[in-house]
Amino acid sequence: MLKNPLIAFFKLIRVENLLIIAITQICMKYLVFAPLNEYSKFTPTLFTISLLSTILIAAAGYIINDYFDVKTDKINRPETVVIDVTIKRRWAMILHIVFNAIGLLLGFYLALKCHSLILLTFQILSILLLWFYSTHFKKQLLVGNLVVSILTATIPLMPMVYDYYLIGGINPIVEFMIGDYLKTLFIIILGYSAFAFLTSFAREVIKDMEDYKGDIQTGGKTMPIVWGMITSKVVTFFLIIITIGLLLLASFKFYKEQQYIGVYYILGVVLFLVLLIIQTIRAKTSKDFKIASLLLKFVMLFGIAFTLIIKYLYE
Repeated sequence: MLKNPLIAFFKLIRVENLLIIAITQICMKYLVFAPLNEYSKFTPTLFTISLLSTILIAAAGYIINDYFDVKTDKINRPETVVIDVTIKRRWAMILHIVFNAIGLLLGFYLALKCHSLILLTFQILSILLLWFYSTHFKKQLLVGNLVVSILTATIPLMPMVYDYYLIGGINPIVEFMIGDYLKTLFIIILGYSAFAFLTSFAREVIKDMEDYKGDIQTGGKTMPIVWGMITSKVVTFFLIIITIGLLLLASFKFYKEQQYIGVYYILGVVLFLVLLIIQTIRAKTSKDFKIASLLLKFVMLFGIAFTLIIKYLYE
């Protein structure tokens, strides 16, 4: 199947992950912050440019990750290797450079429109971190996990950063009238960022356990290799427990406000996280950990879908 160049390209850029990034930012902008869009200076055109910049830089990150990880991937998942099979290494590097260049130029345009070149810091840091993640951090203890988790946590934050703090914010009179409402929205966005960080961190550790065989043969120093499988499972367990605790706190808030649909939905996500704990504890083979990783990705999607309920509850 990966002999098809188009399918191979989509696999190389992780098109499904790029869709999740796009959906996340669209939901933050047009669902969570929907009531404020009429006051916002962050127009749909500027938002689209910001989204394209983020997606292109993320795609470049996935490409360079595969570029430097061919040897390990041939051990862990040989059937999914794209580089040197369907796409030549030279073309992979060209795509990486072009995507990053376009993403950076779009970020520069945004920064000029916002009269603040400091906004370009996000694109520059993302490009650098994704490069060093692929070349150095990925196979180091904790560093690679933290880099990916921090970058993931910034995804729901970016529309808020552009929308409010760095593009002039909202008219002071309007801000005075809806100040408490704004605080609620900011708390929700920060909650999503924390959720993204914790679930991404847990997924990275699970993926390290899944890739144990290839990583140890290629000199990796990931958590399962340095601390062992049992410790890695314990770390994953506590990350999920912390996530569940934060979700239960959120459900308690909705319960006090008698918004029971929010409570029921959150409890549904918690149930999936409990199933994830069971799957991770019982996992022994690479296939078992892959199932846990996919389950966690579904949890992330369910978390994003909660923005529909937030819009319904707060409109």
